[in-house]
Amino acid sequence: MAGLGIVIGIVASLAITRLVSSLLLGISATDPLTFSDVAVLLSLVALLATYIPARRAMRVDPVTALRYE
Repeated sequence: MAGLGIVIGIVASLAITRLVSSLLLGISATDPLTFSDVAVLLSLVALLATYIPARRAMRVDPVTALRYE
């Protein structure tokens, strides 16, 4: 899901480059390094956001979790 969101975001940002180009200083509106850096950063955030709860869930004993329900 995060990958799909990143792809949609990149396509949308490429579509609005003309509107944003006047606001950017020092880089072009379609700078590939910036696009790839942002995509990697968002991927790492999504990975971290899913890893922490999954690690906490792995520590719970399955029998205890089933009895609770």
